[in-house]
Amino acid sequence: MEEKSHGKRRAINSIVTALFVILLFLFLISLAISLPILNRWFYYIQIKTLDLESTGFTYDEIKEAFDLIMDYLTQPWNTDFWQSQLANGETQLYIGVFKCSADGASHFDDCKTLFLLDIYVMIISGVLLAAICVLWKLKIVKVNSLKGHSAAFYTAIAAIVAPVALVAVIASVGFDEAFNVFHTIFFPGKDNWIFNSRYDQIILVLPEEFFMNCAIFIAVGLVAFSAIIIIIDCVICRNKRKKALKNQSF
Repeated sequence: MEEKSHGKRRAINSIVTALFVILLFLFLISLAISLPILNRWFYYIQIKTLDLESTGFTYDEIKEAFDLIMDYLTQPWNTDFWQSQLANGETQLYIGVFKCSADGASHFDDCKTLFLLDIYVMIISGVLLAAICVLWKLKIVKVNSLKGHSAAFYTAIAAIVAPVALVAVIASVGFDEAFNVFHTIFFPGKDNWIFNSRYDQIILVLPEEFFMNCAIFIAVGLVAFSAIIIIIDCVICRNKRKKALKNQSF
């Protein structure tokens, strides 16, 4: 009976460990992706560094339009961000002072789904991870380890491999091609992401260089978060070995 109970506990711990690994990986990825989404200053500084004011729009106009877009993309209750005006008998959409087409507005609708999905994944995976850690601390469940290292250690290594592989792919095909493939995958069957600056002026202040910098920000963030986990795990592992050696000496 005791052996059966022990086997059941091991099975539960194995399931919890697998769930922990999946949740931590999702949390690290979604957290890294959220960096350029939630840190608007990252765009603000590039208004100057990328000389976006050379497009004919002022710093304040560009910042206002970006804020309107990001408010819409990250706030579930925000239902629109454009303004409608009549011009020559037709309705013209605007994002601040930037002209916007119906297709352009539709693309931002698609982006909103992906942005909110990332935020939801980050929050939900974070909450579930915290719950597992509490249960682990209370010794109700256990997250298994391997060769002295925790499951978090190996998950963090896998998370580091992801941006390295991504950079390798981008380097092999070029950022332009990778950018197109990304949109083909995440916006299947649609071409509303191909903006014409004549009808969607916002693209003038959202150049590819900005998106490339976002990709770098995400990759650096993912590596940094993962490295912190690896370092902490290695320190804990070293301290445990020292403690074990000290106990053996007595």
